[in-house]
Amino acid sequence: MATTRVYVARLAGLTVLGPDGESIGRVRDVVVAVRFGRQQPRVHGLVVQLLTRQRIFVPMLRVTAIEPGMVTLNTGTVSLRRFAQRAGELLALDQVVDTAVRVHDPDLPDLDGVDVHVTDLGIEQTRTRDWVVSRVAVRGHRRIGRRRTVHVVDWSQVSGLTPTEVGKPGQDVTSLLAQFEGLRAADVAHRLRELPEKRRIEAALALDDERLADVVQELPDDDQVDLLGHLEVRRAADVLEAMDPDDAADLLGELPESEAESLLALMDPEESEPVRRLLTHSPDTAGGLMTPKPVVLSPSTTVAEALARVRDPDLTPALASMVFVVRPPTATPTGRYLGCVHIQQLLREPPAHIVGGIVDADLSPLSPDLPLSAVTRYFATYNLVCGPVVDAENHLLGAVTVDDVLDHLLPEDWREEAPPLAPVEADSIQPSGGRS
Repeated sequence: MATTRVYVARLAGLTVLGPDGESIGRVRDVVVAVRFGRQQPRVHGLVVQLLTRQRIFVPMLRVTAIEPGMVTLNTGTVSLRRFAQRAGELLALDQVVDTAVRVHDPDLPDLDGVDVHVTDLGIEQTRTRDWVVSRVAVRGHRRIGRRRTVHVVDWSQVSGLTPTEVGKPGQDVTSLLAQFEGLRAADVAHRLRELPEKRRIEAALALDDERLADVVQELPDDDQVDLLGHLEVRRAADVLEAMDPDDAADLLGELPESEAESLLALMDPEESEPVRRLLTHSPDTAGGLMTPKPVVLSPSTTVAEALARVRDPDLTPALASMVFVVRPPTATPTGRYLGCVHIQQLLREPPAHIVGGIVDADLSPLSPDLPLSAVTRYFATYNLVCGPVVDAENHLLGAVTVDDVLDHLLPEDWREEAPPLAPVEADSIQPSGGRS
């Protein structure tokens, strides 16, 4: 049954259907506009995420019904123009939720004069078919041994929900971070880029170092530099330590030399040394593309031990596809490089066999100064997803993976596009003009 009252948190993720039942996308957020005085904020429309991950704007006047599990529109013709937030508009979930406000409700004297945080907004349809914000859910203070109590109050009893107040720094991010739980780093990076700058920085700063490092690696270069600039210098060094050395080197290569050196000096020497070595290579060569931490084994390692190493969940599928066998030391740059063993070969051998007996010594390694074009041909020629980089003295320096190659072959702005999902069906959405 259609409803004329709903909380915006319940709208998030609902399927948006056209009048004939065709799927258009899912609700991503609700756009509201705070008005002068104590007038209830108007709901301008929905931010809908298409199957391609692009976000568009759908006016509330196009909404016919809000039902459990779905939102139905009165037309299948919507503007495919990318959503752009206008002056005076606020995003209910990304900006308003977690805002500190004051409640003036005589029935809630414990909340009078203290800051509480918005957890949700209640919206309802008026007689004129407009939608307005009518109720506000807030988190009260935590009592010992109890969870925080959520109170629902009338909009008129809340102060502090203005664009100016919402725009102040230091806003809580509890609800925002909850949206990131379970997402891959690339998806979190995309979500961060969708946020207004203030919320993007607040959310990023609240992530722990390991999670932030993973996310930073998935951002475009300019966004990486910008985000690093908002970190305290000590924390910026900690995040660089947690990044893959090749990604850390790429990021430091975008900074002024003096600034990069200052950050390297603050890093743990064990973490900074491989990054320094990578920075000596041109970024579009095998030496600049490689990671200095592939799976490196001595020839006496058993197949069982090798398989245990490649089961490491922190390894990418490409790095886990091949192990490299060397004379000690096994840390890069290693002792004499002997060859490699593909994971498929490991799976065919008895667990007690040693890798030194099954080494492929015929695969030609990459030299560190080999240009990107030659590295690409190398992968295509030998049908590889990972290849060794060896210097003139036959020391293993690292390994190049196919994802490193793709990062440099794709257009520079490829990370600015939404991560691909299923294609949009040609007849599911009819384009219209601009935002109305």
